[in-house]
Amino acid sequence: MSTASAPMEIGRVALTVNDIGRVASFYKQALGLVELANDGETLRLGAGNTTLLELRADKAARRRSPKEAGLFHTAFLLPSRADLGAWLLHASQTRLPLEGASDHLVSEAIYLSDPEGNGIEVYVDRPRSAWKHQNGQIQMATIGLDLNNLAASAKAPFAEAPAGTVVGHVHLQTGAVPEAEAFYNGALGFEITTHYPGAAFYGAGGYHHHLATNTWNSRGAGPRNFPSTGLADLEILVDPAPLAALRAKLPAALTDPWGTPITLSPKAA
Repeated sequence: MSTASAPMEIGRVALTVNDIGRVASFYKQALGLVELANDGETLRLGAGNTTLLELRADKAARRRSPKEAGLFHTAFLLPSRADLGAWLLHASQTRLPLEGASDHLVSEAIYLSDPEGNGIEVYVDRPRSAWKHQNGQIQMATIGLDLNNLAASAKAPFAEAPAGTVVGHVHLQTGAVPEAEAFYNGALGFEITTHYPGAAFYGAGGYHHHLATNTWNSRGAGPRNFPSTGLADLEILVDPAPLAALRAKLPAALTDPWGTPITLSPKAA
């Protein structure tokens, strides 16, 4: 369960936080991410040797409103259903405050937030052979998740995020879906894979979505006002040929229509 076969995928997500120690401890204890680097101002967390999350300390940054454009959630994709089952038992045993659990047909997902309100999804994909398509779009839904069945899939206690864990997708709050589509589909070249009311989903290489944009809390939101907590930078990993084409046509200091910085980086060979 990986998105590595796609020509574009998510790399690492950077968050500006007021209390870097508290937020880092949360991701270590709740998600099992390991500390890979720390200079006191920037701390990198990941799985194996791969950075998934970068925390940038700014005690004075304004706390972002949940109605602003920015992050809806960072979605951590685990390597197997057994891993998600083990993590669910870990969440239960440590009394982690969960906010939801959904069967999306293509995936099984559990939701929570970090101490500064940044949304998190922990999920596992169903096999691609089980994904259904209709009218050229991938069928997705939001229905109840059988937590008992999921927990029963665990084969060993959850100790830390297993190697192979990636940021499978990032879901963004935006002011308007058409402008989001013009950027993420029109400029960056992600395919629109499906729509929900007030939301669009984008993927590459046939994946159900690497990105999503919605207006559920943020309809009409204007450009982001920095410095603020929340999403500081979104890294997208791109194969060499499409990366060269994107860099030729897009500005070096790339942002989405609401001012969130986007970093385009080469995928590892």
